[in-house]
Amino acid sequence: MATDPLHGITLERIITELQAFYGWDKLGEMLNVNCFKTNPSINSSLKFFRKTPWARVKIENLYLKHNKLK
Repeated sequence: MATDPLHGITLERIITELQAFYGWDKLGEMLNVNCFKTNPSINSSLKFFRKTPWARVKIENLYLKHNKLK
């Protein structure tokens, strides 16, 4: 049975860690989404990624790549 490498990791933690490491500008380049480019904040990003499944998959994959959990 495969285990989920993101089990127990919140979306808020993912965004917070990636933002702390890359910054908003670099995140905006890596994932072309407005919540990273226009008045970025953790709360606006959380709202966007919770409502947008394709974008959530992208940020989760970026987090996995960043942490080499894959």
